[in-house]
Amino acid sequence: MILDAESRDAITEMINIGVGKAAGLLNEITGSNIQLRVPEIHLVPFRELADVNKTILGTDVLSTVMQEFEGHFSGVTALVFPPDSALSLIRLLSGEGGERADLDAVEVETLKEVGNIIINAVMGSISNILAEHLVFSLPVYYEGKLSAIATERRAAGGGDDWVVIARTQFLIESMQIEGTILLVLEVGSLERLVASIRRTHA
Repeated sequence: MILDAESRDAITEMINIGVGKAAGLLNEITGSNIQLRVPEIHLVPFRELADVNKTILGTDVLSTVMQEFEGHFSGVTALVFPPDSALSLIRLLSGEGGERADLDAVEVETLKEVGNIIINAVMGSISNILAEHLVFSLPVYYEGKLSAIATERRAAGGGDDWVVIARTQFLIESMQIEGTILLVLEVGSLERLVASIRRTHA
């Protein structure tokens, strides 16, 4: 699958619009100056995701909130943080400090809610711009290697999926909290997404 420059730019623009909406919502929730940017888009075969994991995301172990979606194009959207970034974001939201390096049950639920806000802002923008209806599952959380997603999806028959990786930086006042948005598209879904983009821009 080759993503032409026009389609790549359109995907980037749609994600940027969604990220901007998410930033506004997080500004209201935290009372902090939050900026979210999407500086680059990567397109890789799903089977190669584990190989590029460290190159693109910078770490093996990640805190991940993900939601499945179905519609004209289907797959999974995930919000991925290095564990220290996830903990920093939770502490900003809760106003609590501490030296713990892991998340408790309440903090996991908070992160899932943040992930839900960001994922729905991004995917809502894409579905609205393309006039395509998408149905979402409830957000789920896990901490571990991103390759676990690849293994699970491959077992479900998604070994030929393509992954659109939008690397997103979360800038929160004097703190730098980094996150990455992943769009994991099922077989044929990337082609349908590109077709919708071309139809919308025709």
